[in-house]
Amino acid sequence: MSALTDLLSVDGIRLDVEAEDWRSAVRVSGQVLVDEGISTAEYTEAMVRNVEENGPYIVIAPGFALAHIRPFEAVLKTGMSWVRLASPVAFGHETNDPVHLVVALAAVDSKAHTAALAALAKVLADGDNVRALQQATSPEEVLRVLEGEPISADGQGGSPAASAEDAAPALSEQKILTVCGNGVGTSLFLKNTLEQVLDRWGWSRQVSVEATDTISAKGKASEAVAILTSQEIARTLGDVGIPVKVVRDFSSTTEVDAVLRDTYDV
Repeated sequence: MSALTDLLSVDGIRLDVEAEDWRSAVRVSGQVLVDEGISTAEYTEAMVRNVEENGPYIVIAPGFALAHIRPFEAVLKTGMSWVRLASPVAFGHETNDPVHLVVALAAVDSKAHTAALAALAKVLADGDNVRALQQATSPEEVLRVLEGEPISADGQGGSPAASAEDAAPALSEQKILTVCGNGVGTSLFLKNTLEQVLDRWGWSRQVSVEATDTISAKGKASEAVAILTSQEIARTLGDVGIPVKVVRDFSSTTEVDAVLRDTYDV
């Protein structure tokens, strides 16, 4: 078992599900959580309202939505569902529509699922793994892909460069914030991708990453050198006194590498 599959069972996976629109897709993913005793129907409707109120920021990579909301009493235990749609649906995202995979996350707190999201970020950063997941014919096959090591060293590039190592921040430590509406799902996913890039650059000791929500980010901005987030959340944040960098594909180490280079002029 891996940290990811600790939270996702065979029964929590549905393949080639019909959904009329994004609301239907989110509700299907939420119903799986209900069926598995992970959350109640109230949590499902809260996930739908989250998109209605904050926009499609949960569509964090091409074709992939991470449905979630902050922890509250409708979450019975931490867990996930995995719904691959028979036909993709539009969430209204500028670049990542249409969505064919909806993973719903319910967490009892902001820490229990951190390792699982880190594992998911690594799986979806590898193109061979993504193709295998798209072609999987059974829930068991999906789990085998999720439990295995990435097929390639890095499916999307973003290899470390000597120039990046040479340009490491002179300060003992700097902080970058990754931000989403709730601070427990998409921001953690982006944090994990960013940390992969920092590890490759050899910057992990100089730059720390904190995942947070929109409200907390405004108060914490003075502690950070930059914020990485989605287009929708960037609009919500507005001017916070530090650069706010938009990342469109939260699973892409290549894109995050480019954003980091732009942030530090590397």
